[in-house]
Amino acid sequence: MKNVTLKQDDTSLVVGLAGRIDSNNAAEVESEIQQVLGGAGKGPLVIDAEELEYISSAGLRVILHLRKSHQELSIINVKPEVYEVLDMTGFTEMMPVKKAYRRVSIEGCEVIGKGANGTLYRIDKDNVVKVYNNADALEDIQHEREVARLALVLGIPTAISYDVVRVGDSYGSVFELLNARSFSSMIQEEPDKLDWCIHEYVDFLKKIHDTRVKEGALPDMRDTAIGWAKFMKDYLPEEAGSKLLGLFEAVPVDLHMIHGDYHTKNLELQNDEVLLIDMDTLAVGNRIFELGSMYNAFIGFSEVDHEVVKRFQGFDFETSKTFWHKALELYLGTTNADKIREVEDKARIVGYTRMIRRSIRRKGLETEQGRKEIEHWKKELLELIDKYDTLLFSVNELVVEAKKENLQNVIDFVDEHLEKTECPMKAEMQIDMAVEEIFVNIASYAYAHEDNIGKAVIRVETLEDPLRVVLTFMDNGMPYDPLAKEDPDVTLGADEREIGGLGIFLVKNTMDDVTYEYKDGRNILTIRKNL
Repeated sequence: MKNVTLKQDDTSLVVGLAGRIDSNNAAEVESEIQQVLGGAGKGPLVIDAEELEYISSAGLRVILHLRKSHQELSIINVKPEVYEVLDMTGFTEMMPVKKAYRRVSIEGCEVIGKGANGTLYRIDKDNVVKVYNNADALEDIQHEREVARLALVLGIPTAISYDVVRVGDSYGSVFELLNARSFSSMIQEEPDKLDWCIHEYVDFLKKIHDTRVKEGALPDMRDTAIGWAKFMKDYLPEEAGSKLLGLFEAVPVDLHMIHGDYHTKNLELQNDEVLLIDMDTLAVGNRIFELGSMYNAFIGFSEVDHEVVKRFQGFDFETSKTFWHKALELYLGTTNADKIREVEDKARIVGYTRMIRRSIRRKGLETEQGRKEIEHWKKELLELIDKYDTLLFSVNELVVEAKKENLQNVIDFVDEHLEKTECPMKAEMQIDMAVEEIFVNIASYAYAHEDNIGKAVIRVETLEDPLRVVLTFMDNGMPYDPLAKEDPDVTLGADEREIGGLGIFLVKNTMDDVTYEYKDGRNILTIRKNL
């Protein structure tokens, strides 16, 4: 058996040592090493000891000679027995020495999760292994272990890898997940637990999004997302591509945590505790990036082929849609259809951008199915780009078309927020009346001279000391100050009265404060009501 082999990668010379190196063959091995290095290129020297079974002091002298002529010498894949000899004799202090990784077989193992960077297998009832797609994944594994520790320190329950192993030609991280079950498997096997899973899923998501991270500790998803949008400029009409990039660039830097791949296969229930796994996508950024990824997992990837989610999550497309919509409603804290649709649409902009780029990079344009999906996602994306001027959203803001048919949706949205304050019935009726008068006025006149119906924004805020509700109405219509109009003379008889003006009069006389300003091309009318 040959004791020495040589290969050269992009950065170093790798000498493989095999079998035994002792007094009987040390001189021969050293001669072989010098021979193979004689015709090799330049670069740091690495000894791969994966096949080295035994080394004596004679073999150590061979390594010492190499160290003297190659100052950057390192040794990798060292078996425990050989490592013990190297450590005992001080070689681990002289040069970098890395132990070999134990090998794990995944043959016949259950797949319990699959993400962009790897697949999770259960190797026994207590342990799982995440096998990385990248065959040279040691840096990826180190990154994931570091961010998982960071998340745990910040109060996010997660499993921490306790071992790194070789799996086939790749590497894997081993986690202890004692009898844990993923939310996907619970939904599949116990459909009656769907609502419980949704509530736990949303509560955990809010915990993640409420966690602020030190600047630079995690990757910034905003930078990544801007890269997606720049990629898309070559595949969209020029105006749409520029607007899409502008939407992403306008999202401010946000140091709150996001998971990046938050779906039901990445939540595990272990001994009544919910754990988050697959942490390599952990980042910081605006929550719209998280919602875009979530939309893809539950709906986006399966819009053309409904079987995709069945293969990925284990439950059918209808269940997946139900989960997404209930989770979004619970996360936003509203049942208002317009508000939910607005946030979902903005998540879809992020989601479609990401999916199209991903498919194109994976040669989707070269297959019939890929082209079909890309065409569908692109059509939806172009419609949404035309519809929105920002990816940002607020749970206390509603954006609707300024038309009278949307009045009830606006009132319902305001009343939802009033109910949380235990607003007295009389005050609620007065506020509803004011909302009607102001919104109908915007719907009737703000965009009267334009071909398209514009948008109205209604913001509801609750303030304390004293407890009061502040409602702000904004539109981009023609400038108009309703407070500038003189109040009607309510002492006049019916024949003497002028038609109009009573609406804003009622608003001014039932609210505690009413103000107007025209700023940045918008009419802004604010009303305040003490409770």
